[in-house]
Amino acid sequence: MTAGRPAQPAGGRRSAIVRRTAVTALVAGGLLYNAWVLQWAVPTSLDPRHSYISELYAEHQPYRELFAGFEFTCGVLVLVGALAARWCTPRSLPPSAARAQRCGWWMLAGFAAASLGDVLWPMACAPSLDPACRPVHPAHTITSALCHFFLFASFAAHTWAARHRKDAPGGPVAVWGWWLAGAALLSALGTVGALLGHPGWHGVPQRVHVLLVGVWLVLLASYAARSAAPAPAPPPDAGDPPVVRAGAGVPQAP
Repeated sequence: MTAGRPAQPAGGRRSAIVRRTAVTALVAGGLLYNAWVLQWAVPTSLDPRHSYISELYAEHQPYRELFAGFEFTCGVLVLVGALAARWCTPRSLPPSAARAQRCGWWMLAGFAAASLGDVLWPMACAPSLDPACRPVHPAHTITSALCHFFLFASFAAHTWAARHRKDAPGGPVAVWGWWLAGAALLSALGTVGALLGHPGWHGVPQRVHVLLVGVWLVLLASYAARSAAPAPAPPPDAGDPPVVRAGAGVPQAP
């Protein structure tokens, strides 16, 4: 071992690997969650203004496998990122905020699992293309509702915990969490018209909502990185006696 450079503990190396896994998975999940932008690159026949994103991987759609694959991979990545990030809880959090943060990661894992359910139980048809197709598909509607429940629960838990951090109270989640949650809620409410028998233009707010969720996942990746950072060392106590080197202050013989 080199003098003055102690080896990094095994626990520290594991913590760094877990942190990198959480950050990478959440960032990649946020990007893949918006893979619907490929709709402009492939001939899906769906109008993004008046169609749900779920219609891209509805049964019998020509590019179902492509968009379902993106959605499924996104769900797996977010699930891995959320489970890994559970271990990134800073020591500076009070016990109540630490519990809220761990709850937030579990809520995000629930969001990822419900997103996987969206793919496993897709829409049976595309309502914007087939007038006889009902926009409500029971299993898919339930998984989508669970997605929203877990998503907004993660907004609440993580934002509350971030605002109680002592080492970095002004982090991006603390600053933007409630704003993003409010914007995501308004855009989500703008998508229910088709479910209530009033279709049209619901695709625009849904795509805004999905973009906001992608931003939220990236912010959570930065939060996981900051959470794993070691707390700053406290300043030395001014009342401590100074350290005197051997021989210092001893009068020398003339």
